[in-house]
Amino acid sequence: MDPKPVGLSPRSTQRGPPRLTSDSHTCARCGRYTTRLQATWPEGQICFTCWFDAIHTRGTCPGCGQERLLPGPPNASGSLVCGPCAGIPYDFHCGRCGDEAGHHCGKLCARCALRDDLDDLVGGAPSEPGSPPSSLRSAPPLDQSRSSSGSVPPKVQALLRGLGDRTIPLTHDGLDAVPGKPTEHLCALLQHHGLLAPRDPYLARFEHWITAKLDGLPDEVRQPIQHFVTWHHLRRIRAKAAASTPTHGPVHSAKQEITETVKFLVWLHETHQRTAATCTQPDIDEWLATGPTTRTAIRTFFVVARRTRLNTKVAVQHRSARTSPSLTQDQRLALIHALLTGSSESLPYQVAGTLLLLYAQPLVKVVTLQVDVVDDQPGEMSIQLGQRPTYPNHSPNSCATTSSSGPTSAPPQDPTAPGSFPAPSPDDISTPTA
Repeated sequence: MDPKPVGLSPRSTQRGPPRLTSDSHTCARCGRYTTRLQATWPEGQICFTCWFDAIHTRGTCPGCGQERLLPGPPNASGSLVCGPCAGIPYDFHCGRCGDEAGHHCGKLCARCALRDDLDDLVGGAPSEPGSPPSSLRSAPPLDQSRSSSGSVPPKVQALLRGLGDRTIPLTHDGLDAVPGKPTEHLCALLQHHGLLAPRDPYLARFEHWITAKLDGLPDEVRQPIQHFVTWHHLRRIRAKAAASTPTHGPVHSAKQEITETVKFLVWLHETHQRTAATCTQPDIDEWLATGPTTRTAIRTFFVVARRTRLNTKVAVQHRSARTSPSLTQDQRLALIHALLTGSSESLPYQVAGTLLLLYAQPLVKVVTLQVDVVDDQPGEMSIQLGQRPTYPNHSPNSCATTSSSGPTSAPPQDPTAPGSFPAPSPDDISTPTA
């Protein structure tokens, strides 16, 4: 086997920009060069990255046995220690609430600093007459970072002020009237904290997309598509959402079918002055023969039209996509070898890539695997990918390490979340622990 077949090149999955190579300062904790030093502790000068991790890491100190902030360096056994045990002459307690946390504005922790920002944006403190409900202030994740109101984009400020003066109701319908990414992000936070009823985000966006898609279409085009969308796609996707089944894929497929059907019926109406009910087989053949293969997506519409007796005279044949291997066997084996023996990739990437290349597991399934699918018994480890366990004899250490370390990003309300491969979303706020 060629160890480096054509088309295979090494890459790195390490996130973030490369660290500076300037020799201005050297961090005493990580040993890397930096131009930004954040603190000077007994061990020496600390860079911003190490300082930020330190003030957001909590656990039980092995020295004093207390559950508290662990900003100190690892001890001889490799466990992080608290500030007093590490000899750090700094009081990390918040000057307002008294919680031990990193200071983000003077002597205030991120929670209190962010509450001040929200008071400015939503209109006064909760104790003031006419102020917004205090539940709104409890929604954002308050352990991670802080942004001053001056750096908040104008659209976000307008959204928060609208919630504060109640011109935007704190409901799904009220927030739906202000579409945009900031609203979607806020909805996710409110749902995560139980201030809004859970709702499938893809279904909600799909419903709004349908309204915009059908707006302005002639009645001869809009009516059959409205029936198709309501009784086929929406009913199916709503059932999936109610069963907590992923809807991203079905929504994406439905959008393509609806888009292609709209294009066809508009063309049919403008070119031949016919509708879905009077469409003929030559119309179908002409449309498919004069455009890209995506036009075959109209097939589902005419399957439904035949079933509902809207049009029983036409048929669109199923199209099988032409496939070809994207990797040669040598390339596949070389990738597996690089993942199992190399060090250029991050550990979660190594495990996910191995499951893909060895067991043909789709990545959309890999990222949803829970840690309980890994059974790490002494001398033998298995992973449950189907009805029977699989024994990955060649990569037990990687799988075991990934499952035991857990997610690198978990919601603050659930620090023991069992996901092995974290998927970032608005309410996935990192809370590192020792």
